[in-house]
Amino acid sequence: MINAIDIADLNDQMVQIPGGKIEMRDDRTKEKWTVELEPFLIAKFPVTQYLYFEITKESPSTFKGDKQPVETVTWKDAITFCNSLSVRTGLKPYYYFNSDSEEITFAPTAAGFRLPTEAEWEYACKAGTTEIRYGELDLIAWYKGNSGKTPHTVGLKEPNSWGLYDMLGNVWEWCSDIYDETVYGSYRIFRGGGWCDEERGCMATNRRRSHPTSFKIDDLGFRIARNITDTTSC
Repeated sequence: MINAIDIADLNDQMVQIPGGKIEMRDDRTKEKWTVELEPFLIAKFPVTQYLYFEITKESPSTFKGDKQPVETVTWKDAITFCNSLSVRTGLKPYYYFNSDSEEITFAPTAAGFRLPTEAEWEYACKAGTTEIRYGELDLIAWYKGNSGKTPHTVGLKEPNSWGLYDMLGNVWEWCSDIYDETVYGSYRIFRGGGWCDEERGCMATNRRRSHPTSFKIDDLGFRIARNITDTTSC
């Protein structure tokens, strides 16, 4: 169980990101679009196996290590964790599960934990830069060229200028968004590159997608975010 000290530590690990604007693009369709963002909170690190187990009592990761990012989780696993963490910490859950269908809806102003949108993720990753990476790859990320074919303890590489670690490399990270419903149905987006990706896979602009309830691999985890415009408790 998470005690008061652990909750305080968790809150300390949430970084407030200023509002702003970001131009997004999709290399597949060549589409570009601009997103305006309100300020939000995002975690310094990907969710670790320790925290995931404390909340869910499950240990799904292929590569074991309390301080390593949790991986081998589906998008639905990730949002279920977010709701459970919200309830444990007295916050209004962000996601609603319809027991009569597979539909999942959001409470967009709720203060509970959630996945970042992909625009929030990319904006936080770039941290005010306009480059595809926020630093020299070997210094900021675990990828195929330096990982030794395994994920690593979070926070060992250099952070970006907003204090966020492992935004590139180590594990890909699920985001909230549906990719392209007309073509891929309910497929959700993940970002950032992982420990087994080539250098070209670890860029702030890369977009990948897969099925939210069945797809899980050993280099895909997630990072939590929160709204800061609502303090409603559950």
